[in-house]
Amino acid sequence: MNTKAIYMPNGKAGEYAKYACNFYIGCSNNCAYCYCKKGVLGHAMGKPKATLKKCFKNEKHALEIFRTELITYIKELKKYGLFFSFTTDPMLPETRELHFRAIDYALSKGVPCQILTKCTDFIYRLPEEWKVYEYFRKRLAFGFTLTGCDDLEPGASTNSERIDAMKHLHGLGFKTFASVEPIIKIAKSAEMIGLTLGWCDLYKIGVLSGDKDYSPDDIRFFMLSLVGAATFANIALPISNLGKEINSSQVKIYLKDSMYTYSKVDREKFEEKNKDIFVDKKYNIFQ
Repeated sequence: MNTKAIYMPNGKAGEYAKYACNFYIGCSNNCAYCYCKKGVLGHAMGKPKATLKKCFKNEKHALEIFRTELITYIKELKKYGLFFSFTTDPMLPETRELHFRAIDYALSKGVPCQILTKCTDFIYRLPEEWKVYEYFRKRLAFGFTLTGCDDLEPGASTNSERIDAMKHLHGLGFKTFASVEPIIKIAKSAEMIGLTLGWCDLYKIGVLSGDKDYSPDDIRFFMLSLVGAATFANIALPISNLGKEINSSQVKIYLKDSMYTYSKVDREKFEEKNKDIFVDKKYNIFQ
């Protein structure tokens, strides 16, 4: 697929989605660990402010291109959905208007959409029809990156604010997911998972690139603890800090390849014992 807006990501991004859309590069969240700041393209991709990609004349032109590409690949996109976004935060004040318009168009054509963000203000600016009509709610999932490390994400909403936003959106009837990646401090990641049980439909978890403050043994123990936490939630026992019961279908976990590479745990053997909890990268959050 050789297009300007919609494309097929590969590598680590390919574990998140088969099809994605990027309108902008750069981001004002200014996360210390951002992968876009690293490597040979860091000077272009890691800009401290979101900038429209050079292939687009302006936002109107970007939306026109997007609509053409979406219709061209509509059959595949209806099947696999569309992810926003890998090169910026799609819900920044300076990026969300174009993303709202593009997502609205995609939804109107029956294409499910997933949004990954570290912002929260947008939840009070959602198009009213998205909240009112089930047609939109069942095709739109909101995800939040949760590291528990606010000091490394100075331009973003706090992790606590993101958790509150997730709870709000889940309460409205939207699917929600958490990107617990990168794991910076295992205790913080575990805390983020514990605080979102009950209103997070899917967790995607991966280790930090480069130097880490934890060992493969630590990650192996963390993986085992995930089994315990999800099992506890999935038997629908009341959890005191939630004051509600959790439906067994709500807790699903995708462990990224980095978890298995670093821990040297055999994915097939580990997940075979817990098929009701762990899913593969093809898992469809909308089904």
